[in-house]
Amino acid sequence: MASMLKNPDAAPSVKACAAPIHPKPHENLMPKQTGKKTSPAVKPAPPAKPSGRTRARGAVTAAPGNGGEPHQSTTDMAATLTTDQGIPIADNQNQLKAGPRGPVLLQDFVFREKIFHFDHERIPERIVHARGSAAHGFFELYESLSSITRADLFQRKGERTPLFARFSTVAGGAGSVDTPRDVRGFAVKFYTKQGNWDLVGNNIPVFFIQDAIKFPDLVHAVKMEADRGYPQAASAHDTFWDFISLMPESTHMIMW
Repeated sequence: MASMLKNPDAAPSVKACAAPIHPKPHENLMPKQTGKKTSPAVKPAPPAKPSGRTRARGAVTAAPGNGGEPHQSTTDMAATLTTDQGIPIADNQNQLKAGPRGPVLLQDFVFREKIFHFDHERIPERIVHARGSAAHGFFELYESLSSITRADLFQRKGERTPLFARFSTVAGGAGSVDTPRDVRGFAVKFYTKQGNWDLVGNNIPVFFIQDAIKFPDLVHAVKMEADRGYPQAASAHDTFWDFISLMPESTHMIMW
């Protein structure tokens, strides 16, 4: 034993004893480091490079949460992950829980939005406005409107806001044409700094109904006959005029 201790590089020996030694949970069983440096057996893998889009726009950082889960973020707002309403979020990989290991909370709108998209990946035909065309563009403010509104996109003269505009027929199905007699609709989505703003409307001065609870009945009446598939995008059948005759408030609309 004495001869072995003279060599500091020699492996440490353990003196035999009658009872086995059980280390405490907090004790480190690794041998103590000496002045001699040793190279590790396995070199650590280099950090993963971010994707091409993120690498070009900004650096990605990850910080652990209370439960040790990674939360990724970027230094560039152009690459920030957002919800459908334009709200910036750290990631969509961790659910909101009551504590690090608690149950999932119902107010986790990021989780509910993601599951909603998953449940609707097979997109059916729209009930109304199924046929349309759209284009990307921008809204440019010529003069500041800060004196009459607090909306962010109306504050700074000359600022451009990206948008997406769509024009469509209303009653026609996805396979209908553009020529039948039908109401035309439009939808403009502004991608503002405060979130997404949707502006929608139809090209009629007076709408068919006043109470929104009647809207499903109106659409069912004006759509094509379910057992025939026609007329397409037109109100030239009895079900529509049955609805009009039973709804006096619709008289104003059909007189235009």
